[in-house]
Amino acid sequence: MKSAIIILVIGFLVFEFIEHVAIPLFWFIKDRRKISNYGVMGIIGKVVEIKRWDKTQGQVLINGELWKAVCEVPLLNGGKAVVQGIEGLTLKLKPYETIEKV
Repeated sequence: MKSAIIILVIGFLVFEFIEHVAIPLFWFIKDRRKISNYGVMGIIGKVVEIKRWDKTQGQVLINGELWKAVCEVPLLNGGKAVVQGIEGLTLKLKPYETIEKV
């Protein structure tokens, strides 16, 4: 009976170690070089949908969030643009140009 309890306790401790140390460590090592989709570097170069636009500023939708944005040229509501950079909480855009294959 005593050895069965010791085996159960050791098994429980091994399971907890694997669950709370080994598996999280594995995922941390595996994903540490991955660029975040939501950080500043993950947004640059993404195509955004223009929701509201007035002359050279407006709001765009990216990753399900509305962002304030500016562009040197006027853009159309419902159109698309590419993120060039970020200044504070404002995205800097350039018009999206589609490349047609001939």
